[in-house]
Amino acid sequence: MRQVVITRHGAPEVLQVKESDDPVAGEGQVRIRVKAAGINFADLMARMGLYPEAPKPPCVIGYEVSGEIDQLGEGVVGLSIGERVFGMPRFGGYTDCIVLPASNVLKMPAKMTFEQAAALPVVSITAHHMMLGNGNLRRKSRVLIHSAAGGVGLAAIQIAKTRDCEIIGIASANKHEFLRSLGVQHCVDAAGELVPQVRAIVGDRGVDLVLDPVGGRSWTDGFSLLAPAGRLVCFGFSAAVGGEKRSIFRAAMAFMRVPKWSPMQLMETNRTVSGTNMLALMDQLDLLIPQFEELIAMFDNGQLDPRVDKTFPFAEAAAAHQYLHDRKAKGKVLLVP
Repeated sequence: MRQVVITRHGAPEVLQVKESDDPVAGEGQVRIRVKAAGINFADLMARMGLYPEAPKPPCVIGYEVSGEIDQLGEGVVGLSIGERVFGMPRFGGYTDCIVLPASNVLKMPAKMTFEQAAALPVVSITAHHMMLGNGNLRRKSRVLIHSAAGGVGLAAIQIAKTRDCEIIGIASANKHEFLRSLGVQHCVDAAGELVPQVRAIVGDRGVDLVLDPVGGRSWTDGFSLLAPAGRLVCFGFSAAVGGEKRSIFRAAMAFMRVPKWSPMQLMETNRTVSGTNMLALMDQLDLLIPQFEELIAMFDNGQLDPRVDKTFPFAEAAAAHQYLHDRKAKGKVLLVP
């Protein structure tokens, strides 16, 4: 098999394609010939050495794949060789062959492409869990979405539209027209000051739900914008990343700006702060599988359309990471063997 390996922590160029023996499906497992693998911002942080849960280099990362089953382990039922599936490995997705527990694999809808299937798992389940789980999204809520043109952002926009929400999308100015074409009513420039831009839109009423993967000062700003009974959901810490290589100083400064909320403050303001980390939930199948089934139903009825911005062959994995560093993506970026 061929894999994209992080040879050491550093810039995108540390990614190299290497070959090794194919894995063998054990009891309760299936082997998948991977057709596409998703890239997430956490992958960039892992490559830079800023993601504590990632394995130490040399290692293979990646949390979502799609492909065809070519081997069944003993005891597997309900799946067959040749079946089109997608799944979420804890790590190891940057590969053309992978073994996963059968319980972690879902069948692809007939009209779903391999690229769409690889673009769906992490971003869509993250958005769904944040908005309909932690965020308790009510109909006609006012939702503020950071990184609105990214994978999670686009999934969140589509979920918000199913609840007739008023959507405020934060992105660089050159992506605002794109967001409006998707139904975002208000666009905020990510390069400007957040609070005055949002207050100009919502006034004193505030927003009902904030989805924030930035962290640091951004969490303080988001909390201040919440309406009564508003919710802030934190799901990343991109403020710690300033370039293509790790900067301990920048990461430390971002951590110093992380706000601290007391239970008394939350009670007094009638606000909620919660967090989502899908890596920590990957073993909670009783929680995730029903959510995936809802997402597949949304795809089938046209409410969810995983948007693939660009695909890169394995040999251009470094360019794929650079593309994300440069904030060029409007949707999901994939690796294809």
